[in-house]
Amino acid sequence: MVSIPKMAVPARLKRLLAMQNAARDERQSSSANHLGRLLALVFSVAALVAPVTSIAQNGDRSGKQVVDEVCAACHATGAKGAPRIGNQDAWAPLASRGLTSLSESALKGIRDMPSHGGNPGLSDLEIERAVTYMVNRSGGQWVEPIGGVTPALERKGKQIVDANCSKCHETGVFGAPKIGDRTAWILRMRKGIDFLVRSAINGHGPMPPRGGMADLTDLELRAAILHMFNPAGTATEPAQAAPIAVHDPNRKVANGTEIYLGIVSAETMRERYAKNDPERMIHGGIPSGRGYYHLNISLFDSKTRLAIDNAEVEVSATEPVSGGETKKLELVALKGTKSYGNYFRMTGKNPYRIVVRVRRPGVSREIQTEFEFKPY
Repeated sequence: MVSIPKMAVPARLKRLLAMQNAARDERQSSSANHLGRLLALVFSVAALVAPVTSIAQNGDRSGKQVVDEVCAACHATGAKGAPRIGNQDAWAPLASRGLTSLSESALKGIRDMPSHGGNPGLSDLEIERAVTYMVNRSGGQWVEPIGGVTPALERKGKQIVDANCSKCHETGVFGAPKIGDRTAWILRMRKGIDFLVRSAINGHGPMPPRGGMADLTDLELRAAILHMFNPAGTATEPAQAAPIAVHDPNRKVANGTEIYLGIVSAETMRERYAKNDPERMIHGGIPSGRGYYHLNISLFDSKTRLAIDNAEVEVSATEPVSGGETKKLELVALKGTKSYGNYFRMTGKNPYRIVVRVRRPGVSREIQTEFEFKPY
């Protein structure tokens, strides 16, 4: 089960309202003071919302609503190769990747599925809820998110602006506020930066949804807007140089490599897969007896976001009382995805320390990270 952190929204909103009230009162003073106070407001708001991982809106739709309105077009019937809702065999290997990985695939698009499922107006949180709903309708037991996950690798505001936004915002065509014109941007931020980002998500006037880049996340849109407001500095841009806090216990990032852990009991594998199913035959077949689990590791390059299929992966699964075992994982290619896996026996009530060691061609030193797993 993926643990989703709660966000301290009420306290943030109170502070935002207090600052907005101060800005309203300031309108009664001179225009010079008005500009100065509004600048302070924008900087304060930017700093306040920087850690937020998605646009928190009371109007966010539930997972079922998003699926009924958007995703069901393909996932209800399995059209275009989409995993059909309710098909546990199709969703089990996907669910083992965790919420962060699946949500990122939906945000960026994969194979025949376009970015944001073809609806750029969906927020990151709505995408996550839709993924969770489909997983749960297909045998999962995930908790519906109340806050968005952070993409594995965010593009910086300047990157996005240089690649796309500058086409209009550089010269101000179609009335677009020019890059660096703070007066113009302040007028648009008078309702808060969240309002402005939401406007960019949905599209405004001649500007299409998400500025015409459907694979932009909410955070990336925010970063682009803040860069256009203040291109000379980084004080108002979300801190992206620091390590990104990801709230998925089954995902780690080390030495430019994203490492995802998935664990499914052998008993569940026997129940879900027919005797002639390829999933049942991997690693010489599902072991008999109790306490066996299939441990799966998926690897992605943090920069290119491409799957890594030429690594050597070794895993140790140990606990203080009975010890454990160390095995090399085998490369598995099933249903268009590649990952590494093997069976491990993990019994008792103590949590197991899962140590993953990865050797990638071209990377001089071994990559190592740890997870924790409690047998069920």
